Amino acid sequence: MIPRSPSRAIPLLLLLTLASALTLSKAAAQTPPAACVTWRSQIAPILYKNCTSCHHSNGSGPFPLTTYQDARRRSDLLVTATQSRYMPPWLPDPNQEPLAGSRRLAASDIALIRAWVNAGMPEGSGSAPPPPTYPADWQLGPPDLILEMPVALAVPASGTDLFENFVLPVPITSTRWVRAMEIKPGAPQVTHHANVIIDRTASLRHSHPTDWQRGIPGMDLLVDSGDRFDPDSHFLFWKPDSTALVEPEGMPWRLDPGNDLILNLHLKPTGKPETVRARIGLYFTPRPATAQPMLLQLENDAALDIPPGDKTFVLEDELKLPVAVDLLGIYPHAHYLAKRMEAWITLPAGARHPLLLINDWDIDRQSVYRLAKPLSLPKGSVLHMRYTYDNSAANLRNRHSPPSRVRAGNRSEDEMGHLWLQVLPKPSPLDPKADPRLALERAWMQSRLRKNPHDQLAQYNLASLSMEENDPHQAAVLYRQVLAQSPNDVRALTALGSALELSGDTTAAETQFRTALTHDPANAPAAFDLAQLDLRRSAFPQAELLFRRLATDHPDDIGAHLGLARALLAQGNASAAKLELQPLLLRAPEDCEALAALAQVYLQQGNLDQAQQLLTHALRIHDDPDAERTLALVYADQGQLPQALDHLQSWQRLAPNDAEPHRALAQVYLQLTRIPDALAQQTLVVQLNPSSASDWNDLGVIEVHAGNRTAARRDFERALTLEPTNRAAQQNLHRL
Repeated sequence: MIPRSPSRAIPLLLLLTLASALTLSKAAAQTPPAACVTWRSQIAPILYKNCTSCHHSNGSGPFPLTTYQDARRRSDLLVTATQSRYMPPWLPDPNQEPLAGSRRLAASDIALIRAWVNAGMPEGSGSAPPPPTYPADWQLGPPDLILEMPVALAVPASGTDLFENFVLPVPITSTRWVRAMEIKPGAPQVTHHANVIIDRTASLRHSHPTDWQRGIPGMDLLVDSGDRFDPDSHFLFWKPDSTALVEPEGMPWRLDPGNDLILNLHLKPTGKPETVRARIGLYFTPRPATAQPMLLQLENDAALDIPPGDKTFVLEDELKLPVAVDLLGIYPHAHYLAKRMEAWITLPAGARHPLLLINDWDIDRQSVYRLAKPLSLPKGSVLHMRYTYDNSAANLRNRHSPPSRVRAGNRSEDEMGHLWLQVLPKPSPLDPKADPRLALERAWMQSRLRKNPHDQLAQYNLASLSMEENDPHQAAVLYRQVLAQSPNDVRALTALGSALELSGDTTAAETQFRTALTHDPANAPAAFDLAQLDLRRSAFPQAELLFRRLATDHPDDIGAHLGLARALLAQGNASAAKLELQPLLLRAPEDCEALAALAQVYLQQGNLDQAQQLLTHALRIHDDPDAERTLALVYADQGQLPQALDHLQSWQRLAPNDAEPHRALAQVYLQLTRIPDALAQQTLVVQLNPSSASDWNDLGVIEVHAGNRTAARRDFERALTLEPTNRAAQQNLHRL
């Protein structure tokens, strides 16, 4: 071994010592002499402001710092932790975009703590500020609703990381808005993270009907968002440095009846057995959201393949914004090999705007960072991330000794490279009514596909966007790309069936739904969609059978009971339908679809007044297309066609891509002899539903009323091409 030269080591040590002394003397010049620093006058205010939110009795910190004796006992640790800036936990460099709630201590405060300890830790004789008080249990006081894991989970003393998901049904009967949430993980020492996922359709519970209460293993979850575009919008995370999550003004998040919260836990053994039984406290507000934020993610985990010994492995990603946004918050995430994290923005003119810099990443001190004020970014801005990893033995946080190759994964010894950003999209001046989140989702998913052409999540979400934009043909192409890789994917089979049905190919749609049920006979979404298809094509006994099975297997599923009631109504069995709907409305008294269905019961029973009252009540709660449709029927039955027309037009506005309101409008306009309006509406019907022989026949009839016999002949012939045995088209063509 070659001996180190003392003459080379001494100047380096002197340089470090002098640099440290210079730094401290500069700070000390701004502070009183050590003899003047006391607990009561200077130290208590610093600790109360910056430390005791965690370091109090029953707090998340390992010891309290609320009294003079507490601080004196930990004085050496106070100096070490603050001098190194290990505490208070705050990783971002201060010279970037200003962040709210910064816990970075001022240099003068650090110097005061050191001076106090050097002076012998005098208590002082003046009056000290009263110590802050903290609730014994919940930080924000008693929650409006507490949800708890159904059973406790035992974490063994050793072994691999555990990934468990617990379904927490939300017992509410009307929509609630959540202004704040606190997650109590139960055993924070073993909890790597606890994420909350909103399952709008209770899809995870339905797919595990017998074992969901025991916990469902797995890290990456896919849940169905239902029939509406509803992207992730809030940072619903617990991390080791988390406090209660209070949402910005005007941005509470929504919970509807029938929603579940899924608690997604990543647990790591600590050397002794632990028990975890997490709780979630929810705080409601009566004021609904006035703004709709969205979460975006930069990541490139597919490129994470870090060789052993590599000290400067770099991971990058970027995303160009298709719309203007306000940037609200940032959450960087990686595991133990990450060292340096940088995020910035390139503005359309090319200027670089620094956003976040962490020079010494520490997973145990990670946080969600909110900007001090929203940062307005114009359309065309580019978001960037650049993470540097150290997989050498010199990295004291390296989980592998000796270092080994590390790739992307969920375990703590694997790696990640994620940057989540909460943005508030701004409507386009060219199309102010369009939801700008759709354009953001498309740009994000297309970016994922560029990095990985086989990204099934991106393919699936792009297909769902095509469905949202009424392009079922393109959606079907993308769903088939998913199925080319995963032919037995029940979710994709069911979604493809929906796309085919919307395209007018009900036979192919039925095939997809039945194929999905072949692979998973208990799959509720596939059974529900098949039952809905049967309902729409008037196969009422088959629909009743499927809905009855769903209602039996999932007694809390409002949609299953509602579908069963509709199937019974369609067969003229109003009394049985009423028996399904009345207990449903006891559980969900403001469910507009159930109110509209009960109104149809009264319609069948000839009680028009009661039906009208129910529907008017439903429309006061919410603009509901079903209620508008049924109220139009009430007025039509009473011969009040102008009033019926008003509600049909409202129905059409609420469901512009649904052929049925246009079809009904065409018939009412025909009765009112408003032939041009009837023709315009029925033309929209065949554009939306080009595979229906009956719709082409109806268009031909209206063309006859308009005096256009050539167009009518073409329409009747088109109907017979689609369905050669269609009697109405045959007779109309013969008469023509």
